[in-house]
Amino acid sequence: MKLRKIISLLLTVVLICTCFYGCSSDKQEETTNAPETTVEETTEKIEIIQNVPSPDEISDGQGNYINRLTGLYDVTEAASGKRPMAVMISNIKAALPQYGISDADIVYEIVVEGGITRMMGVYADYTQVPEVCSVRSCRYYYPIFAKSYDAVYFCFGSNKLLGTPQLKKTDHFDGNKGYDRLFGRDPERLKKYPTEHTAYLKGPQIPSALEHYGMRTDYAEGRDVNAFNFTSAGIEAKGTEACTKAVLTFSKSYFSTFNYNEETGTYYKLHSGNNHTDVRSGEQLSFTNVFVLQTDVHVYDKSGIMEVDWKGGNGYYITKGTVQKITWEKPTEDSEIKFYAADGSELTVNRGKSYIGVISEGKTTLN
Repeated sequence: MKLRKIISLLLTVVLICTCFYGCSSDKQEETTNAPETTVEETTEKIEIIQNVPSPDEISDGQGNYINRLTGLYDVTEAASGKRPMAVMISNIKAALPQYGISDADIVYEIVVEGGITRMMGVYADYTQVPEVCSVRSCRYYYPIFAKSYDAVYFCFGSNKLLGTPQLKKTDHFDGNKGYDRLFGRDPERLKKYPTEHTAYLKGPQIPSALEHYGMRTDYAEGRDVNAFNFTSAGIEAKGTEACTKAVLTFSKSYFSTFNYNEETGTYYKLHSGNNHTDVRSGEQLSFTNVFVLQTDVHVYDKSGIMEVDWKGGNGYYITKGTVQKITWEKPTEDSEIKFYAADGSELTVNRGKSYIGVISEGKTTLN
């Protein structure tokens, strides 16, 4: 019996060595060419695992660093791991056209008093923020959304009832309080516009100003993360229904329209029926992703100040000519904003610039 076991063991060893050393190149190719279904399943699993770049994958190896707001590799090394900048931008028709807004990686739009809207541009690379005009006063819900990205907030004044208290809890610079290093009045606009539409942010001065005033530039612990759950390379997120046009009606006079351009894969924005263009870059605002965040928006008091529920609600995610229903939440003022698909899973978002409109329910038309 022992002899048989020994012989059997020796034969097994011989067979293993024969397969290991004696397999031909044809056999190797045959083994590599596994069934297509197996390859697809394996690839899908890898893509899911690699969905969000790890801290070790912040560079493309060519001197470009990950943009936490867009998922693209277009941030300078100096700004890698640094906080974004959020700028309060006037959107009233009398102040148009703006400049510096087309460089923003994320643009928020929310109604303020009188049915007009105001915008907040969020810039990932604090070393590359351009001059931005016109900069206007704070409304309390804007710095709350800015905190989603641990951003430094820039404005020119604030509403005393609801804006100022929130600013005190936010890292910010208010041009109405001085800070000549950062703010000024555009001399050319002063010739044509009322003074309130001429304030601008000296974006290129931000790095030296942050250092001068001792403002924190690094992300807070645990906040150096992507703004969205971005798709992996070669993967494209799409909705469940077609959507080549979306209209967000903030009021009778202020509405934002987004028309899909199949060639660029982006939605081009119109401001109340006219192309929304940055006067300096000459570019019409365009976005890979359009978010419609529905929530309770109502007049706070007789002054017309608006109150906005920033904690969450339903909405739509529009991208690549499609739309899907979503939910969103922001549990606390300091927490990140999160987006979820209809099945409750975290929403997968295409890499690129994003527009986020916060609006009442029933005020959006999709075609």
